[in-house]
Amino acid sequence: MSGWTSALNVVKTLAPTIGTALGGPLVGGAIMALESVFGITAKPDASTDDRQADLAAAISGATPEQLAAMRKADQDYAVAMATAGFKDTETLASLTVQDRVSARDMQVSTKSMMAPILASLIIGGSLFAAGAILMGKVSYANTTEATMVGTVMGYLFSEAKAVLSFYFGSTSDTGQVNDLLAKSTPPGGQQ
Repeated sequence: MSGWTSALNVVKTLAPTIGTALGGPLVGGAIMALESVFGITAKPDASTDDRQADLAAAISGATPEQLAAMRKADQDYAVAMATAGFKDTETLASLTVQDRVSARDMQVSTKSMMAPILASLIIGGSLFAAGAILMGKVSYANTTEATMVGTVMGYLFSEAKAVLSFYFGSTSDTGQVNDLLAKSTPPGGQQ
């Protein structure tokens, strides 16, 4: 996952509109925009994580021409999003917040036990799996088994991060708030 984190930082720097969309419900369109830059054709059954891994590999070996093409793709994506009613990156970023708020509101109104049960299973499973690996209870004889264990662990911790983000917010939201505050004009118009 660290490969994707590094790639995401590059995308956010060179293609901020696409980078913002990658963190929200419009992730599919943003991934497609980047795949077109690097000539990647996703398999029909590829997961978002698989597609992100392919993009991370492509971005880490990108040529200057591909990086310039990423900037151009971001401009085209921004125009397409403006046409769809998303005038700027703040509007796109607000989709992520709205998505989480609506899920929290639904949980408050329905008082369903399913969300806490799933959250407990995901967090518990992540901690159990990590503990089993750290205590040497999981053995893998070859690289295929090790790769599978690593993939499962990556998935579990990715989902655990989403659970924690649902209940406690996320640091990416905090970073976006800090960026917006830095760009804002204080009351009275003084800087």
